[in-house]
Amino acid sequence: MLYNEEAVRANIRNREGKRIFYLGKGDQLTSAARDYLSRERIEIRPGEQAKQDCFSLLTGGFLTEKPEHMTHLNGDFLVVKDHPRIIFRGKLDTLESELILCQLTDKGLEAPVGEILELARRIIRCEVLDEGGEPLQWDRLCGLTEDEQRKRSHFPQDYYGQPHFMPSAADGAAIARLNRARCAAREAELAAVTAFRDREGNPTRVDILRAMNRMSSMLYLLMIQKRADAGRGKER
Repeated sequence: MLYNEEAVRANIRNREGKRIFYLGKGDQLTSAARDYLSRERIEIRPGEQAKQDCFSLLTGGFLTEKPEHMTHLNGDFLVVKDHPRIIFRGKLDTLESELILCQLTDKGLEAPVGEILELARRIIRCEVLDEGGEPLQWDRLCGLTEDEQRKRSHFPQDYYGQPHFMPSAADGAAIARLNRARCAAREAELAAVTAFRDREGNPTRVDILRAMNRMSSMLYLLMIQKRADAGRGKER
């Protein structure tokens, strides 16, 4: 068989996170098809190395190959990549990257943001593994219980001497980064609301929704603390 570029694109396979094209004995590639594989850095392997996998579908049935537009939900189950839980995982990935940038921006944020990052990663593990329906366990975040976080985020003036504020460029890079992370946490929380609800609209993972809400609140409290610290510095 002579594979042109269109035929090659239709037969790309995913193996261990890599895109692979299997070229059978006696099969050939057009120059355009070969250029495409080279440009996209898609490995060409002998056809006899191709193995028949079995991937289950949530709708029933199975596939023997993993299509490019699908990914693993958990175990061997495949779903399309715009499945709500896959979108939620992507939002958590974005949140993780923003949290790491916060740590790089300000050394004073390494420890508290590190706790938030660890909780985000626990959520990912809990969601991907599904952990037999066991709820996500966590007690405090940055030394505060849920109730303590709630009180401080509602009345920051009473606890930090800093009222609610709208961030601006004048507040500096650390607060700007924290605000980006807070927004990413809010986006992930909204994605979680869509991902974890039944047909009647009732939440199925209240534990994850609570944790997402607490992360964004804690990031806001860190913004409040940074601004309060800056204000005290100016007074001195």
